[in-house]
Amino acid sequence: MDSLTWIGLASIVVAGLTIGIGAIGPAIGEGLAVSSALSAMAQQPDETSSITRTLFVGLAMIESTAIYCLVVAMILIFANPFWNYFIQQAAQQAGGGG
Repeated sequence: MDSLTWIGLASIVVAGLTIGIGAIGPAIGEGLAVSSALSAMAQQPDETSSITRTLFVGLAMIESTAIYCLVVAMILIFANPFWNYFIQQAAQQAGGGG
């Protein structure tokens, strides 16, 4: 394999790791936040609306981390500056070989 193939392979692997690891952290955080909010609502039922509002703001902030990871993965796959050069080189090799 040449260096361009390694760049393409590394981009795909890093994109997969980014979305994989980037989804695990927010999932754990959201689970903990909802668990804590439910415990707080069970202990203080009068404050349910305030706890729910704060919970949704917190969940949005946690979810934004996963969305950032998705955007980085999409940039690595679809907007990688090396891809055009990689595709051009692959086309030249395919055209020259056959």
